[in-house]
Amino acid sequence: MHKHYESKPRRMLLIEDDVDLCALMTDFFAQHNFCIDAAHDGPTGLARALEGSFDIILLDVMIPVLDGFEVLRTLRSRSATPVIMLTARIERDDRISGLDLGADDYLPKPFEPGELLARIRAVLRRSGEAEVRREKFARGSLSVDPVLRQAHFKGDPVELTSLEFDILLMLARANGRIVSRDEITAALHQRETSPFERSLDVHISHLRKKLSRGSDSPIRTVRGVGYMLVPVPGDAA
Repeated sequence: MHKHYESKPRRMLLIEDDVDLCALMTDFFAQHNFCIDAAHDGPTGLARALEGSFDIILLDVMIPVLDGFEVLRTLRSRSATPVIMLTARIERDDRISGLDLGADDYLPKPFEPGELLARIRAVLRRSGEAEVRREKFARGSLSVDPVLRQAHFKGDPVELTSLEFDILLMLARANGRIVSRDEITAALHQRETSPFERSLDVHISHLRKKLSRGSDSPIRTVRGVGYMLVPVPGDAA
């Protein structure tokens, strides 16, 4: 089932100060055709993330000098490389902060390597590693290109994380239909709606802000149901 992912090596950056854990993860992921570069503090990890071409980044929150949140904040201003945050801090506010800053997933420690591998594969699928339909989607002032993974609103490019793009692409493909929260959650997280769906609110809020011009946004919340794309003022009827 995962043959596509194992057809060529994937480059992974692990920003984690636990050297023993880095060694164990390097050995584990080598068996699954991943090549890991490791950094053990924030500044070094950030520099490598910006210098290298990685398929995915695993980022621990509690790292020296610059913590994971600061690294992610700076990284997101310059890169949309998928990021999974790892941390022993499990408070909801921490999870929400990481997701709001642009993390694609958040896994508390301790974790099973198999679960982390599954989440990595899911993020890579969402970021375009799987086959994508090649048509472009346009709805009023919004255009979405699933091949280039680019979005434009009112003629301006919109910088999106991989998860934000996938949510937007689902809404665009729906062609004006309401997309339920369960549908989005199941497609993007492969689980039924649960308390974890709180993260969906964060992603939608972040996405809506990026697509807003003044008070106008093409994303409408249908309370208790889900979300849909709608025309904004100035769009052709």
